[in-house]
Amino acid sequence: MAEPEFIPAESDQNKPQGADSARNLAIIVYILQGLAFFLGGITALVGVIINYVKMDEVRGTWIEPHFRWQVRTFWIGLLWLVIGTITLMVIIGWFILLGIAIWVIYRIVKGALALNDGKAPE
Repeated sequence: MAEPEFIPAESDQNKPQGADSARNLAIIVYILQGLAFFLGGITALVGVIINYVKMDEVRGTWIEPHFRWQVRTFWIGLLWLVIGTITLMVIIGWFILLGIAIWVIYRIVKGALALNDGKAPE
């Protein structure tokens, strides 16, 4: 008797080469962004560098919106961090820093959950 031929699952046939590694990179960047709260922000910088270095490899894939989401989260978060820090002497700076911390956490969680579901963050 002949051995049955291996037929990959439907999802494996449609998955582009390297999609798993790109997805893993997106996961790593979400983790690095989350760790930035505890490690002084340097991990968020490493994450955005990863995004920029690997952006061409994910262009046109379902992972690309995650990379753009992560880059936007970094730059907008950095902008408001600077504004909040400058305005710390007046009370509003504390509210800005609290607000941006909540916003960044929200974006990390929302993006990671969308990545887990195989969807783009919205």
